Amino acid sequence: MSEQAGSQEPLVSGLAHICFTVADLQRSIDFYCRQLGMTPAFEFRRPDGTHYGQYIHVGGRNFIELFIGELAEPAQGQAYRHLCLEVPDIERAVAAFRERGVEVGEIKLGGDQSYQAWLEDPDGNRIELHQYTPTSKQAASFS
Repeated sequence: MSEQAGSQEPLVSGLAHICFTVADLQRSIDFYCRQLGMTPAFEFRRPDGTHYGQYIHVGGRNFIELFIGELAEPAQGQAYRHLCLEVPDIERAVAAFRERGVEVGEIKLGGDQSYQAWLEDPDGNRIELHQYTPTSKQAASFS
């Protein structure tokens, strides 16, 4: 598992998960699973059986990790801005999420030539829905 000199294999191969502290664990699980259609992966439980955390499967090897806790004010100078979820059909995703009661903004073509629409989770974390196009600036990175 050590990297050999001259190896072309990247040191980082992907984004494994993003973790949020949430005020109401079940409300957040419902939002990500019932409203956004993701799948619960596994739970974190204390020895007394108390459910205090949840992994949510986003797709592939990507997860959202949720832990119940006291929400703090954003730290001064905090750099976090949003979570971005790739969707294959943004119009279908936005329509389905709205049917499930999620407030989603209008679909726009971003400066990167990808479609985007915005929403928030129950704790106010901003989420971008992102659909690549043939002219997306990111296309050079994965084509």
